[in-house]
Amino acid sequence: MESTTITLVQESFEKVKPIAPTAAKIFYEKLFDLDPQLKPLFPSDEDAMKIQGNKLMSMLGTAVAGLSNLDALIPILKDLGKRHTEYKVEAFHYTTVGEALLGTLEVGLGDDFTPEVKDAWTSVYGTMSKVMIEAAY
Repeated sequence: MESTTITLVQESFEKVKPIAPTAAKIFYEKLFDLDPQLKPLFPSDEDAMKIQGNKLMSMLGTAVAGLSNLDALIPILKDLGKRHTEYKVEAFHYTTVGEALLGTLEVGLGDDFTPEVKDAWTSVYGTMSKVMIEAAY
């Protein structure tokens, strides 16, 4: 992975951190709009969804920080992919998650979501999801 890509993702994620709870809410709204059939895979309780959102943002933060050391990040992603099968996540869901993530970043970053940033996130998410899918399926 190119260092420019890593830098763009890490720097843009720093701008998302201050709005993490809002970003998580936007993400799940987008995810369920894109595929309402995913909603039953998640808690229906509002407080539980806030906890889920915190987990999402924490995991994203770990993954983004880990881009600087892919050898350490890959086993974490593989484990995460395997664990997601326990939640009935299918390989094709990763595409929808990627769309929801990019849509969330577009809203959260506003004008800072440049074409270069979008391309960087698309590349990083594609790499991460591929590792997770290959480990899980």
